[in-house]
Amino acid sequence: MKRRLLATTAIAAAAALALTACGSTQAATDASPSAAKITVTDAQGTKVTLDGPAKKVVGTEWNVVEDLETLGVAPAGVADVTGYSQWDSKVPLTGDPKDIGTRGEPSTDTIASIAPDLIVATTDLKDSVVTQLRKIAPTIVIASAKSGDQLDTIKDTLDLIAEATGTTAKAESVWKALEEKIAEGKQEIADAGKDGTKVAFADGYVLSNQVTIRPYTAGSLIGAVNEELGLENAWTGTGIEGDAAYGLGSTDVEGLTKLPSDTQFLYIDNAKASEDDVFGKTLASNAVWKSLPFVEQDHVHRLDDGIWMFGGPGAMDAYVDAAVAALTK
Repeated sequence: MKRRLLATTAIAAAAALALTACGSTQAATDASPSAAKITVTDAQGTKVTLDGPAKKVVGTEWNVVEDLETLGVAPAGVADVTGYSQWDSKVPLTGDPKDIGTRGEPSTDTIASIAPDLIVATTDLKDSVVTQLRKIAPTIVIASAKSGDQLDTIKDTLDLIAEATGTTAKAESVWKALEEKIAEGKQEIADAGKDGTKVAFADGYVLSNQVTIRPYTAGSLIGAVNEELGLENAWTGTGIEGDAAYGLGSTDVEGLTKLPSDTQFLYIDNAKASEDDVFGKTLASNAVWKSLPFVEQDHVHRLDDGIWMFGGPGAMDAYVDAAVAALTK
């Protein structure tokens, strides 16, 4: 049976509990140091055997690193440390991880110098790179994303990393807390009379003086969380389709005119990364943008920096807080 959030009414009854586990810096204590070997099966069906719970772990993608931190395992190596600290700061790095290069092209030499117990990669990484990583240390590959199945995917990722690091009890409490946080957020939205609100989440960037906008359709992780909050994805019915992995679409400013007039528009930018605030600054003088009903009605909400839109339970906990606050203010 497909797992979904908010599976029981008991969760709603416990909604007052906050997600205190996410982003914790406490050490993982689930496993005995003398635990026997562990064999896990990754998202590609590969069985990987470890001598015991992994302690020195390298993550090649930010969602992986975020989950390690959420589980109380300080990563030994992180792809693009600066970028992570800017875009996923709601689940901050602990310890002193070594920068292993970019997320798409990690340095195998640097990873080898760390002598990790475990490397956690994703399906976004080239098979040839994964092959090289397996020669360095035990390597598990997690599914980067799956449109329409995002919540199950991030839970599977959390559970797999927890199994490999001996932190399964922590993973269970983290997931339960996220369920409770969403239940609480859903109730706040309902109490404010905002259930069923049409929400369009997007990001944007400028390339060669052209603005490109990426809609987060119903198949995205943000879209899935919004649905659990009792919100309606405003991109549905606009003809904009999301990709098979992340549920991301593509459009331009004119494409925003397809959104319903009662849309609430949400986005996340990052001042620390020195990126252009496309919706707050770049489009400020654009005639099409200024004519949009949600712009005229001041229904454009920039959420907190540091919430990684493709993260795990830690990032989604922060997203729920930010989105609920914006929609109920």
